[in-house]
Amino acid sequence: MNIILIAHEKKKELLLRFCEAYNSVLRKHSLFSTEDLRLKIANVVNCSVSAFLAGNRGGYQQVESRIACNEVDLLVFFKDPFTKNELEKRETEIERLCDVYTVPIATNIAAAELMVLGLERGDLDWRIIMNNWSLAKLDKLKPAMA
Repeated sequence: MNIILIAHEKKKELLLRFCEAYNSVLRKHSLFSTEDLRLKIANVVNCSVSAFLAGNRGGYQQVESRIACNEVDLLVFFKDPFTKNELEKRETEIERLCDVYTVPIATNIAAAELMVLGLERGDLDWRIIMNNWSLAKLDKLKPAMA
């Protein structure tokens, strides 16, 4: 599964501790993060992590695009509700897209722990079925689009 791990500045250390605690689960999946967190997460989880640009340099748009193309299975986005954020509209759009495309999103550690434990148990395997269904549907449309 494709998992995006991002965080506001004041929550980055918490995200790293979360990744450390659940590295045995996370390393079994394809991980993505921003360029400033990628290496730190990779070191903690001991696997490769693909990078997006920083949020203010186009990273939010990259995340939005991946969600809209059904290329994200779980988004962990630790937000700091006490810091004023100039990118709040972009973040709201990411959350809206997660709702539109049925992508589970965790914005705090409690929700993230529940989702990662569910991922380990297979509770999110419905995403694989849904992705395969979407690809099959797209394949049927290809001759009509040509």
